[in-house]
Amino acid sequence: MTTLFEHAGGAEAMRRLADALYRRLLSDPVLRPPFGELMPEHVAHFALFEAETFGGPDDYTRDHGGFPALIDMHRGLKITEAQRRRFVEHYLAAADEAGLPSDAPFREALRTHVEFGTQVAMQNSNAETDDELHPLRHVPIWNWPDPEPGA
Repeated sequence: MTTLFEHAGGAEAMRRLADALYRRLLSDPVLRPPFGELMPEHVAHFALFEAETFGGPDDYTRDHGGFPALIDMHRGLKITEAQRRRFVEHYLAAADEAGLPSDAPFREALRTHVEFGTQVAMQNSNAETDDELHPLRHVPIWNWPDPEPGA
């Protein structure tokens, strides 16, 4: 079965997604503060993370510290539920802008991925101790949604 990474269009598609997303984030006054200071290398790192999590190369883990680095990046940001929801909205809109496939299974995978990822990021950003961190410690590999029973 084709990976989400391959179906999306590979590394170039992940870069288009990251570019479109960061254009949106940096124009949003609520989300610009936590993201504006991470430019420009963060866009490239985000594209590598998305590629890895969708079944592409493990460059993010191998070259950029993997999930522990992601935990460190989010610590102390104190992401709110409102910020999390706005990020999800921008992410899904950026997928359209980037020309990612629009088929329902792929879009469901994107939606569940960003919903889960933003929940983890929000929890980690508000953790005061290591015990309060989300238990995930590796880049999750996202996959196609399970088909409907009988499909």
